[in-house]
Amino acid sequence: MKFYLGTHVVNHIEKTDIPLFISYRQLRNRKKPFNQICKLAIDSGGFSELKLNGKWSITPEEYIDNLHRFQDELGLSIDWAAQQDWMVEPFMIKKTGLSIEDHQQKTLDNYLTLIDMNPSVEIIPVLQGWELKDYYQHFDLFESHGVNLRKLKTVGVGSVCRRQGTNQIDHIMQSLNNKGIDIHGFGVKTSGLSKYANALQSADSLAWSFGARYSKAHCSIHKEKHQTKNCANCLNYALEWREKVLKASKS
Repeated sequence: MKFYLGTHVVNHIEKTDIPLFISYRQLRNRKKPFNQICKLAIDSGGFSELKLNGKWSITPEEYIDNLHRFQDELGLSIDWAAQQDWMVEPFMIKKTGLSIEDHQQKTLDNYLTLIDMNPSVEIIPVLQGWELKDYYQHFDLFESHGVNLRKLKTVGVGSVCRRQGTNQIDHIMQSLNNKGIDIHGFGVKTSGLSKYANALQSADSLAWSFGARYSKAHCSIHKEKHQTKNCANCLNYALEWREKVLKASKS
C-alpha cells in the first residue's frame, strides 16, 4: 500500500521525498514554481466545496485548466487528481437537498466530463455511497456508462473518512476490493488501516495536523526539531506520525 501524507502546507512539496496528498484549494492561487522532490496526488477539495456552497462552484473546465497550470507553470509532477465528486454523508445530503442517487449521478457525470477533456493529468473516479449496496449501485452506474473500474489504476472510495475504524467500512472496503478494484482510501486513519490496509492500493490522511495542535508533549520533547511556530504545520511531527501509521498498517 502506498501512503500519501496529507498536508495543507504547500512548501512541504519541496522539503520531503515521501508521497504527499494536497488539496486543489491549497494550490490554486500559487504563482511561484515548486522545486518538487516528492510524489504528489491531488484532492479535488470536494468536501469543502459542498460543505461551504452546497454545490460545486468550480467548473470542470476551471478544474482541468488549473491542473494543467500546476504542471506547466508550477512545475508539478502529479501522480493523479481526484475527480470533483459529491459526498453522501447524511449532513451533506441535507446541505444539498438532493438524494444519494442524485449525488452518485452527478459524480458520474463529472467524471465523464473530465475524461472527455482528455486531460494530461490522470483523473481518478470516486465511488460514493453510505451502505454497501449504495457503493455497488454506483459501481454498476459507472459500468453501465462504459467505465470499467476494474481496469483503472486507481479508484477512490468516498464518504468514509469519518467512519474509518468501523466494521462497516472494513466490510465495504474488503467487498469492493473483492470486485477487483484498486482502491484509494481517502482520509484513512490508524484505526482504519489496522483493519483493512490489505484491501487498499493507496491511502492518505491529514489527521496528524489535528493531533499536533494539541500535543504539548511533542512540543517540549522536540522543540529543537520544529520548523514552524504552529505544531499543526510541522513536517517533522507529520513524518513521525506517518511512521507510526505505517507500522499500524502492518500489524
